[in-house]
Amino acid sequence: MTSLERLFGEHGRAHELEPIGVVDIGSNSVRLVVYEGAVRAPTPLFNEKVLCGLGRDIASTGHLGKEAVERALAALSRFRAITQVLAVKNLHAFATAAVREAADGNEFIERAEKALGIPVEVISGEREARLVAQGIMMGFVEPDGVAGDLGGGSLELIDVAPGELKHAITLPVGGLRLIGATGNKIEKAQQPVDEAIAQVPWLPEGAGRPFFAVGGTWRAIARLHMEQTRYPLRVTHGYAIPTSETIAFCEFLRKTKKLTGLAGFEELAKARREVLPFGALVLERLLKALNPSRVVFSVFGVREGLIYSLLPPHERSKDPLLSFCAEYAGVRSRSVEHAWELCKWTDPIFEPPGPKETPEERRMRFAACLVSDIGWREHPDYRGEQSLNLLAHAGLAGIDHAGRVFMALAIFYRHAGASQEQTAELSERLKGLVSKRALKRARIVAAAIRTAHMLSVGIPGVIEHTPLSYEGDKLVLTIPRAYAGLDGERLRRRFEVLAQLVEKQPEIRLGR
Repeated sequence: MTSLERLFGEHGRAHELEPIGVVDIGSNSVRLVVYEGAVRAPTPLFNEKVLCGLGRDIASTGHLGKEAVERALAALSRFRAITQVLAVKNLHAFATAAVREAADGNEFIERAEKALGIPVEVISGEREARLVAQGIMMGFVEPDGVAGDLGGGSLELIDVAPGELKHAITLPVGGLRLIGATGNKIEKAQQPVDEAIAQVPWLPEGAGRPFFAVGGTWRAIARLHMEQTRYPLRVTHGYAIPTSETIAFCEFLRKTKKLTGLAGFEELAKARREVLPFGALVLERLLKALNPSRVVFSVFGVREGLIYSLLPPHERSKDPLLSFCAEYAGVRSRSVEHAWELCKWTDPIFEPPGPKETPEERRMRFAACLVSDIGWREHPDYRGEQSLNLLAHAGLAGIDHAGRVFMALAIFYRHAGASQEQTAELSERLKGLVSKRALKRARIVAAAIRTAHMLSVGIPGVIEHTPLSYEGDKLVLTIPRAYAGLDGERLRRRFEVLAQLVEKQPEIRLGR
């Protein structure tokens, strides 16, 4: 195994993973997520939530609502049955703000443990914040900013810096709590929100750094923003909005009396629609106090943070994107080994005097190479479009939307070729999300992969003997005698396209 493979993951699944389940008993929702295993890029096998509203009456009565409790216990009983069907032996459960603050919280936990059949941990606000931070570390590469998770009962804030978790605090300004405390009057919520935010002395340290927004209500705001701006992707994770634009949109959401006519609003669950204006208010006031560089939405939160906390150091050190891509290739490609060979075979293209490449661009190229063959089973006429849709909307971590689009376009061009780019409407819409430099790099990577497949036919052990190199104004492909029979018209046409893209003359040298 090479050093790259050790860092980014082995060739797919070397063994059967043990499913791991997480039950999250929150102030608004109760959720079960079963992941395929405790790995760096976990894929959910099952995901279900029930919006119970356990924390609705905490502010006014100090107790969990009776109807909410019964709904939660029914959901937990179902979750127990589901985990038995899925043979989940490794199951974790925790409860957050509503349960830890309610006068009848202990009584609920006793009943919840009986329904689930396992212990339920009531986590502190600080531990919840740290799990949020670890969730951000699971979903992003070396995050450096402030993370906030808005739930029904509380807001957890934590400063996340590379290699360390710094300040953490929990604030009593969850959406359901605010509804209960104000009698569902949004105009009464600003003062308690501002007073709570003012209690965070380290908040100015987040100025000019990203703010990572976690929680179902804030993800709903992101989805609504996508609808209003006709954003071409429907992927919340990594969706980024300038701070000023986020503040303006949140102000619009909290001030608009009726949001029923807003595109995408009716698609939200009723319980989510009710709490949305209060979530918008909290985000608006927090951003005005924090002044971050931008807002980045995350689908990775407490549950993923719990998985991350269970990982051994060698698993944590892996790159989340490349781990996912290697595993995805193991499921859908003909050969993961060939995919790794493509990573190395394309390296010389981006060495002097070829196009310059940053470390992050190199990482994106490797990711594209790893998933370059996932569409091979599709009908030849639709491989490009199918691959583009898969990658544009895949559950990728450790990547922003521009990187996601680069990968999707590179594999689209790998199958369809630049001459067919007008055939897919989505590809045209996605092109607006990347720079001209990234678009050209996508074409170069695609042309290189197309050339490589003319030599290897997708089989490992060939292209490692057919190196690329620059000599003056030439891009040279050397084919040894053992593979000289692979030379041909289609190979030369594809290699010529690659040479043109890097602004060199093509030359194929056959071994003697």
